[in-house]
Amino acid sequence: MTPDEIIARAERALERRRPWEGVWRDCYDHVLARTPGAGGPSLHDGTAADAAEGLAASLLAELTPPWSRWFGLSPVDEAADPELAGVLERAAETLQGHLDRSNFALEMPQAFLDLVVAGTGVLMVEEAPPGEASALRFTAVPLQEAVLEEGPSGRLDTVFRLVRMTGAAIAARYPLAPLPPDLIQMDDAEAEHRVIEAVWPGRGGSFFAAVLERDGKGIPLAEGRFEEGPLVAFRWMKAPGETYGRGPVMKALPDIRTANKVVELVLKNASIAATGIWQADDDGVLNPATVRLEPGAIIPKAVGSAGLTPLAAPGSFDVSQLVLSDMRARIRSALLADRLSAPSQPGMTATEVLERSAETARLLGATYGRLQAELLTPLVARCLSILRRRGEVPPILLDGQEARIAYRSPLARVQGRADASNTLLFLQAVAAMGPSASAVVDLPAAARYLARTLSAPSAILAPIEEKTSA
Repeated sequence: MTPDEIIARAERALERRRPWEGVWRDCYDHVLARTPGAGGPSLHDGTAADAAEGLAASLLAELTPPWSRWFGLSPVDEAADPELAGVLERAAETLQGHLDRSNFALEMPQAFLDLVVAGTGVLMVEEAPPGEASALRFTAVPLQEAVLEEGPSGRLDTVFRLVRMTGAAIAARYPLAPLPPDLIQMDDAEAEHRVIEAVWPGRGGSFFAAVLERDGKGIPLAEGRFEEGPLVAFRWMKAPGETYGRGPVMKALPDIRTANKVVELVLKNASIAATGIWQADDDGVLNPATVRLEPGAIIPKAVGSAGLTPLAAPGSFDVSQLVLSDMRARIRSALLADRLSAPSQPGMTATEVLERSAETARLLGATYGRLQAELLTPLVARCLSILRRRGEVPPILLDGQEARIAYRSPLARVQGRADASNTLLFLQAVAAMGPSASAVVDLPAAARYLARTLSAPSAILAPIEEKTSA
């Protein structure tokens, strides 16, 4: 695409996004405190904010726990190349080391927070300059800067990032770009210019282009092609025909509004109960503007007048506690705060813990499947392509024919434990049937299957050829 075509296509996609912006603004206003001076409604109840932050933190711990191996690389056919498993294991360790030394643990929670609140998150994965501790650099792209298009495959493979930058920032980010001479002016150094970074799919990878928009025209800043796109967009869930996702906060927004209003009314009622409502005769002696209701105060009144008289409240507001308790419970349930939090019973048995984990996996099953396809797989593939270009990992093809990604996150291991339990139950039943039944079971193959299912490291397994010769 030419620079002018990129600008026109981004504008059309931005127009299609505008109906979502009002809903996103409501979600952020009722869950996250706005930037000081930006306005927005006053927040009186912190249930939704606490639950949303807890859900984002739980997603990080359940899907991509920092400083822990939440993924692995394994060969599709171990018998085809016995040494491939060790090569893939070393490549996974190299990638994990770069993730641990990068800012991944800082940016990923912010992207998950966008996912929880607005239903869509965007993460930028770039190659860090040589000399830094890690070859990877991550940036959580705010949703207001991202304009998305869904491709024929159903993935968000076309992403436009609309960002405003000063002339000095543009020159620093694109040092080789032919910038206009008047872009950086000393008398207007703080002026911001609109830059559009576009990623769209093409044959053999993804194309990238950065365009500076000035006076309605596009000035090219950079262009290139990547094996994997640097902008990874992912969604919580989506309705058919929609491009942007729907998050749990969007579903719980009516309850969040109601709880916020009820707490506001409770606080107003509490102030009335604390200070009271008073009436007095207009006798020319008592001046309501100078009356101070405090201990030891002397309030003058005319002889024979009633003075200050408390006005009875019209009724009780105890029903608000019932409504508030119900709203808070529904908010926490919608944001999975009661499912993903630590167990409240300290004496839970191992079976109860496993059942709780299995229930969490069922609740997040559809969301986890979408995040695995739209976030985890493109993220690992993009990181590996950067390390391949630097020569730190061998040319590995994650095409499902040579190698595949084996997820080892806590949420993925729940399903693995269930599969392993079913296999062990089968082996026990076969062993109880006698030697003739046990003869049909290949125990070394069963052991290797359990190792893959439980994400055991390949280093503890004997080579296949040694087991075959024995």
